[in-house]
Amino acid sequence: MSIVALKSAKGNKIANRQAISEVLLDLAKENKDILVLTSDSRGSASLVNFGKELPEQIVEVGIAEQNLVGIASGLAASGKKPFVASPACFLSMRSIEQIKVDVAYSNTNVKLIGISGGVSYGALGMSHHSLQDLAVTRAIPGLDVMMPADRHEAKKMIEALVEYDRPVYLRIGRNPVEDSYVSEDYDFQIGKAVTMKEGTDITIIATGETVRIALDSAEALQIEGIDCRVINMHTIKPLDKEAILKAAEETGRIITIEEHSIYGGLGSAVAEVVSQGHPVPVKIIGLPDEPAIAGKTAEVFEYYGLSVDNVKKVAIQMVNKG
Repeated sequence: MSIVALKSAKGNKIANRQAISEVLLDLAKENKDILVLTSDSRGSASLVNFGKELPEQIVEVGIAEQNLVGIASGLAASGKKPFVASPACFLSMRSIEQIKVDVAYSNTNVKLIGISGGVSYGALGMSHHSLQDLAVTRAIPGLDVMMPADRHEAKKMIEALVEYDRPVYLRIGRNPVEDSYVSEDYDFQIGKAVTMKEGTDITIIATGETVRIALDSAEALQIEGIDCRVINMHTIKPLDKEAILKAAEETGRIITIEEHSIYGGLGSAVAEVVSQGHPVPVKIIGLPDEPAIAGKTAEVFEYYGLSVDNVKKVAIQMVNKG
């Protein structure tokens, strides 16, 4: 578990999909085995420029997600390094059997990138929300699950995945996201959480774009005299159990934040570890068991309490309970 001491890293709003596209293009120019496959989604994945510069290394399957995963699996079996980019809501649902059998069970080296995840397609409603994908994918044997916090981590994650010989589901959002890291000058390791801020009173564990909310919440809690630890759990599977148990033992209280259902995602994974290893109070902040409202991401977040004000309130209540 590494520690990253941060000053304010806010600003520089760049979507993770753009960062991923840029690093994939650079890496693919050096390694012809790297291929990108899309389901009529190169625009949504910011891969238009990739297709223009490396037309021989991009495969457009069309709106056929099951075929998309099957073709990627075949390419991987022939020694290629395929990166699949498709909307998370469709990739993780329509083609879940192919992911389970062709990718995970067959142990093919396919990297599945679920773009526009969570409530990125907020106004389009439940059909386009992907709030169950972490629960589904982390339950599949042989499939790792990851979410980068910002553009810096997205880049480092892709660089690591090119050399990582295991199937992976990686979910990113659609919109620009505030930086959580000052730079890329930190030690990124798959399966190893990053402690963004140390603290002794309570721990917030977040993943993906909610890491920024966790950092801002910790800053607000500091003003209230509460010393809050912040952990970025960028890899949900394999989970860094050591970091979780250490936080439970040293801070005694844990809040999890995720752009996902309260069932089966990061919060559930953390609670499983805590309940069996070092039981302490755990509060899961996510989307409730209902079709999420339609609206912009910020509006949906605010409505369901994925906000600094709500996290601060929950943390104060937990600390005051002793």
